[in-house]
Amino acid sequence: MPLSLIGSKMATLSGLRNIMEDIAVSTASGPEDWMNLGIGNPALIPPAIAEWQSLTEQALAGDFASVSCLYGPSRGAPVLVRAITDYFNDRYGWGISPANVVVGPGSQMLCFIAAALFSGPGEPQGSGLRKVVLPLAPDYTGYQGLSMHPGGITGVPARPVAQEGRFFRYSFDFPALEGLDDIGMMLLSSPGNPTGRTIDTAELEFLTDLAARRDVPLLLDHAYGEPFPQIGATQVAPPWHEHVINCFTLSKAGLPGERVAFAIGPERYIGPMVSFLANSALHAPQLAQTVVARSLSTGRLDALVSEVISPFYRERRLTAEKMFLELMPDGLDWRMHSGDGGMFCWFWINDSRFDDMELYERLKRKKVFIVPGRHFFVDDPAAARGPGAHRTRCFRVSLSPDPSVLARGGALIAETLREMCGGN
Repeated sequence: MPLSLIGSKMATLSGLRNIMEDIAVSTASGPEDWMNLGIGNPALIPPAIAEWQSLTEQALAGDFASVSCLYGPSRGAPVLVRAITDYFNDRYGWGISPANVVVGPGSQMLCFIAAALFSGPGEPQGSGLRKVVLPLAPDYTGYQGLSMHPGGITGVPARPVAQEGRFFRYSFDFPALEGLDDIGMMLLSSPGNPTGRTIDTAELEFLTDLAARRDVPLLLDHAYGEPFPQIGATQVAPPWHEHVINCFTLSKAGLPGERVAFAIGPERYIGPMVSFLANSALHAPQLAQTVVARSLSTGRLDALVSEVISPFYRERRLTAEKMFLELMPDGLDWRMHSGDGGMFCWFWINDSRFDDMELYERLKRKKVFIVPGRHFFVDDPAAARGPGAHRTRCFRVSLSPDPSVLARGGALIAETLREMCGGN
């Protein structure tokens, strides 16, 4: 069956999606035998589950007929849109109205909508391909499936900078970003997936200034950040700016399966996103929207974040760092990204004998899953082999699994690195 150009692009799984399918198939017969450290799900935190279950039961009792049995507005359920505007105006003093808000079925879909609207072949026809630019690669691998046009996504490779001890941190290559002349939209997760890195005030000022000079949107994905789920400390609050779209999701706060997210930004960006949503998915699930509205308007979401979610991941991160510092080979040049937040540990093995896919395959034979680092970089990793091939020398480990699974898997990671690269 012949496919269109867009069909060919969208019918192909990204590299990480193939990894996720491999994990699903491998663990289907007996997931209890596997140590899945590649998982992207948030941790199953009993108090968070209980809180969302309570809020959902209230919505079922009070709102089911009026929201689940009727179609709703594409912008979002009015009760949630009002709750969002009140919450962000009270917390940050933004002065937004419903015209600045769109609710969508997950942040992935909202990012896809923005990419479709603000990147791609330009007008007039034939004026060139405007790209989705990731200013700090590596970044969330799901972004690579957003463009419906071949070559529509590009990333500016970050510069790894060694820090004291076994840590490192990425820095922006602002001159390289400034030199791009085909920016249609910039897209950045902060705290980042996979690194946990957040932007600081000076970096945000550079990005917003560049967006204003190029008259393009900067989409900031706060999936792990402020105000929720606040997995780790962020350095700057979400900004209100005429060239910024802020995207928020409830997934990492404990509702990944309900697919509720929202974007806030200038009406000139949000209005077209509402229309796109109306023409494609109609609207986000409505019962889940009322659940989120209750959590915002009552303060229960803020309490859940401050009392449960943030402390949980802070402790999990400290435990993981201590464990890997004890387990990893001393004689190997390995480093962990010094994350400000997020659900993952990101490792850099600065050794020519190391290859991320080889580590993946060796660990898979030991019934351990990690995520190879190459899938978080946009460009073809095969083009960057040899000395300095940073994108093939990284991997991601999730902090979501049970600590006993993380400990057993961590020990096997260290063992396998010794087999691959030596060290003591």
